[in-house]
Amino acid sequence: MAVTDSVSVFAEGTFEEQIQELVNYIVRNRSEDERAAFIRPFQDALKTPEGKKPLEEDVERKRNLFQMVAVEVKSLGDGSEKEIEGFFNLLFSHLYSLHSAEGSDTKVYVNAFIQLLIHQAPTQKILTYRILSNLFNATERTSPLRPMVYSALIQTASANGDLEALQITRANVDKWLSEWNIPQTEKASFLKTISGAYEAESQTEKAYEYERLYVQTLSSTSTTAQDEAVSLIATALRLPTVFDFDPLFKIDAVVSVKDHELYSLLQIFLNHGLPEFKAWETSHPNVLAKYNLDRAQLQRKVRLLTLASLAFQYVGRDLPYSKVAEALQVEVAEVEKWAIDVIRAQLVWGKLSQMTQSLHVTRATARTFEKQQWEALEKRLLAWKSGLSGVLDVVVNAKRQAGLGQPQNAA
Repeated sequence: MAVTDSVSVFAEGTFEEQIQELVNYIVRNRSEDERAAFIRPFQDALKTPEGKKPLEEDVERKRNLFQMVAVEVKSLGDGSEKEIEGFFNLLFSHLYSLHSAEGSDTKVYVNAFIQLLIHQAPTQKILTYRILSNLFNATERTSPLRPMVYSALIQTASANGDLEALQITRANVDKWLSEWNIPQTEKASFLKTISGAYEAESQTEKAYEYERLYVQTLSSTSTTAQDEAVSLIATALRLPTVFDFDPLFKIDAVVSVKDHELYSLLQIFLNHGLPEFKAWETSHPNVLAKYNLDRAQLQRKVRLLTLASLAFQYVGRDLPYSKVAEALQVEVAEVEKWAIDVIRAQLVWGKLSQMTQSLHVTRATARTFEKQQWEALEKRLLAWKSGLSGVLDVVVNAKRQAGLGQPQNAA
C-alpha cells in the first residue's frame, strides 16, 4: 500500500452539516433515547446566539465543536469500510483546517487518533493501514507529525507481519527526511524504527541498510552513537551477504570507535586476508563469541573478498588456480568451489576452465577504491586504448588496400 495514494473526503455541505454527519455516524446504532441525549449538546452548540458571529465565521466555536466530536471517537464505528474511511477522512480534514500543523493541540489530536487506530483488531488491519496512510497524506509535507504517523503505520504493519504492504522505498525515506522539519535525533529515531521493523520480520539486509543510515545520522560524539556504531560493525560482519565494508568507514560514528576491537577486525575485511584474520583472532580470543560472530562464516567472507581483490588484478586475463589456492590457503582441488561461490556472491564475473586450470576474469569488485585501484584501472584503460588503436590501424589499412584495387573513375 503506497502512501502516495490520494486522500478523499467523503462529505459535502456546510461545516454545520458535516458536524451533524459525524455525530450521526457515532450514534448510529444506539437506542433512540441515547441518540437524542447524545445529539442534544451538539445541537445546542451549533445554534448561533443572537448578536454573535455566524458559525462559518467563528473559528473558536468550530474548534470547540470539533473537540466535542473528537473526544467521542472511541472506535471505528458501525459502518462499511468506505463509510469508516470517509468518517476519518472528514475528521482529518477538519483537524487540519482548524488547527496549525505545528500546534500542540494538533499533536494531541493526531496522537489520540493514532492510538485508537493501532489498537484495532487484526481483522481490520487493511482498513487501519488505509486510514493511517490517509492521515499521513493529509499532514503537511514538512510537518513534524508526519514521522509520528508513519512510525505508527510501520509498527502496526510489522506487528501483523505486513511490512511489505507499505512498499517502503529508500527514495521515499530520503525524500521525507529532507522535507520534515524535525531535529536530527528524531530523524535517527525514525530510521531506527524502520530498521527494527525489518529486523522483526527477519529481513536482515533491509534492516542493515536502514541501521547504517540510522548510525550515519547520529552525532559521532555521543555515547549512543558509539554503542550503535559497534553494533553496526557486528551486524555487517555477521550478515553472510554483506561484502561492501567501505561505506562504514565513511560514517563518523564508526570512525569514532577506531580503538575498539571490532574496528580492527573490520579493517581486515576491507584491506587484508586470512593470515591477518587468524592473527587478529589469536590476539582477541573471546571477541567473536561476545558479538555472536561465527568463525567459519567470517573465514568464508574474508576468503571471498581476498579472491575478489585478486581477481581485480586479473580483469581481462586468466587467473591461475594455483594463485587462488595460495591466496585462500586451500588446495587447488577446492579452487573451483570458491570461484563458483565468489561468482554467486556477484563479487567476480568470469569463466572457469578446467583445461587451463584458470579463471578468466571479465569483471571484479574492488573492496575499496583508492590509489592502488585507480592505478590498476588506469593501466587497463591504457591497454584498452592501445587495443583500439591497433584495431583502427587494421581498419585503415584494409580500406586503403580495398581502394587500391578499385578502378579509377574517368575524368
